[in-house]
Amino acid sequence: MAYEIFGSDITELKAEPAKKHTVMESNDNKPSSDRLEGRNSVMEAIKAGRTIDKVYIQDGIRDGAISSILSKLKGTGTSVSFVKKQRLDMMSETGHHQGIIAQTTAYEYAEIDDIFELAKKKGEPPFIIILDEIEDPHNLGAIIRTANICGAHGVIIPKHRATGLTATVVRASAGAVNFTPVVKVTNISNTIEELKLKGLWFACADMDGEVMYKCNLTGAIGLVIGNEGSGVSRLVKEKCDYIVSIPMMGQIQSLNASVAAGVLAYEIVRQRFTK
Repeated sequence: MAYEIFGSDITELKAEPAKKHTVMESNDNKPSSDRLEGRNSVMEAIKAGRTIDKVYIQDGIRDGAISSILSKLKGTGTSVSFVKKQRLDMMSETGHHQGIIAQTTAYEYAEIDDIFELAKKKGEPPFIIILDEIEDPHNLGAIIRTANICGAHGVIIPKHRATGLTATVVRASAGAVNFTPVVKVTNISNTIEELKLKGLWFACADMDGEVMYKCNLTGAIGLVIGNEGSGVSRLVKEKCDYIVSIPMMGQIQSLNASVAAGVLAYEIVRQRFTK
C-alpha cells in the first residue's frame, strides 16, 4: 500500500480537555527535545524522571554505561531495540550518538478505563480506533486528530514496532492529544480479546474485505488500522469480527493510513446518525 501525509492546517478544538499534558516542542536549529543522544544525556533523563518511550542501542555494545542504562529501564515499559550503527548514524541529529538514541514521550498515556469513562460521560457506545504498528509519527498524529473530530473516545497503539507520542505526533495532531485518550498496550491481539468481553465488536481495514456500506458498524465498536506497508497483521486480523474495505474507483488501489482511518471513521459516524 502507498502512503502520504495530511496537510498541517489547524482547526480550533472547542471541547474541554480531560487532562492537562506538557508538550515538548522542538527547534529546527537544534536536536529535537523528544530525542536524546549519547549515554550521559539518556542517563540524566532517566535520573530526572523523564518517561523514555523507546531506546535504540548499537548492536554489540554492552559496556558499563549501556548496561547501567538498561538496568535502570528494566520494568519501566520502555521499548529497547538493538540496531546497526548505520541506522543510528541516519537517526542522529548531532552526529555524536555514542551508540545510543532515546525517544522520550511528549504526552502522558491514558488507561483503557479512561476511554470507557469518556464514552459513559458522553452517553455513547464506545468507539475506539486501534492502530497496528503505525510507524510514521505524522500518520499517528493525523489519526488522533481525526479520532477527536469524529467523536471517537480513544486511540490504542502498541508498545513495540510503532511510533509513540513524540513531539512530532503532538504537532501533527493539531492539539487533539490533549482531548482524546491515547493508550499504549503490549499486545494488540490480547487487548482486542479483552475489549470483546466489554461488548465491543471489531472492524479491520483491509482491501479484500466487505465494502464498508454493507457492514453494520453501529454500537460499541473498534476500528483497526494497519501498518503503512503491510496492513493489519494476520493475528490481529483473525481477532476481528468484520473485514471492511473502502470502495476504490481510480487506477491507484491504495490509501494513506490516516486517510483510510478518516474515511472508515466517518462511515461509523454516518451509521450512528442514521440507524
